[in-house]
Amino acid sequence: MMEKISIIIPAYKPDEKLIKTLQSLIAAGFSDLLIVDDGSGDSFAPIFAQVEAMEQVTLLRHTVNRGKGAALKTAMRFFLENRLDFFGAVSADADGQHTAEDIAAVAKKLTESGHIVLGCRDFSLPDVPARSRFGNRFTSGTFRLFFGMKIADTQTGLRGYPRGVMEGLLSVEGERFEYETQMLFYISRQGLPLEQVKIRTVYIEENASSHFRPIVDSLRIYSLILKYLFSSVAASVIDALAFFLLKQFPLFAIPMIPLTFPAAFLARAISSFVNYLINAKAVFKGDTSKKTLLRYYLLAVVQIAVSAVCVFIIEHLLMIRAAWLSTLIKLAVDTVLFFISFRIQHKWVFNNEQ
Repeated sequence: MMEKISIIIPAYKPDEKLIKTLQSLIAAGFSDLLIVDDGSGDSFAPIFAQVEAMEQVTLLRHTVNRGKGAALKTAMRFFLENRLDFFGAVSADADGQHTAEDIAAVAKKLTESGHIVLGCRDFSLPDVPARSRFGNRFTSGTFRLFFGMKIADTQTGLRGYPRGVMEGLLSVEGERFEYETQMLFYISRQGLPLEQVKIRTVYIEENASSHFRPIVDSLRIYSLILKYLFSSVAASVIDALAFFLLKQFPLFAIPMIPLTFPAAFLARAISSFVNYLINAKAVFKGDTSKKTLLRYYLLAVVQIAVSAVCVFIIEHLLMIRAAWLSTLIKLAVDTVLFFISFRIQHKWVFNNEQ
């Protein structure tokens, strides 16, 4: 197992913990360690001189800091081009938070299953920093809502990759911390099998050595979901504005039909097409072919019908007559459909490979 698995470690301004991690991996039997110096600078040359002196290490370099995602991609490309008979690779962090035993456990599960593997920490333990516990719970909950993925540790850097998935992972967007989250989006969209292995929860100095920037990197991590929310809100605003303008300044009149009906229809047609374009170009990065347009409007029609049927059934089961209660029910139903619609658009409507 050890002889056919490479270990990938992106390193930016590392300290002696990187050396200890490499020594423990070599002692555990790993013989191919791919280390990426992600533009750490001259001050860290002594550390990397020790790294490069190890027989089992191949040192790859970025002349400037490009981010963790870029470092992972650099190592994956090197692996695909130069480790032709290897089964896969395991990525780990350079700060000593992943033990050799846990890295070996992920490598073992990788070779046994042939699937992508996540090494997941237990965030219920008392020594877990509060920001890490909150961040993971929030992200895990978000993944369950939007993607239907039950992942114990969405932010883990300890992951196993079989050779066959790496080419696809190289096409995933992201150069920094968001890349690992974008990987999970890709896994969800492609329906790739995913294994999870429980690992030790090791935090050194309250995770002070982390280069994660809470605001900037969080915005990058959640960019897909934030753009989807923006697209939905923008469509709602455009729908209301178009309806108002069409009512205020009627461009046509249809005999025997109140203006409200054509105004509502045209407003929804305009807002839905804008929503389609934003989702296709900015959110899911699909195309605007006839196929995706047909899928989008098929989903929209089904969603409207399901919403109406569900509201009707609930009204009759609970014998509701008040308009405000019916409105609350519709809001609740549409909220559930909002998350379901995201999954369908992500996996089917704008999935170019479907």
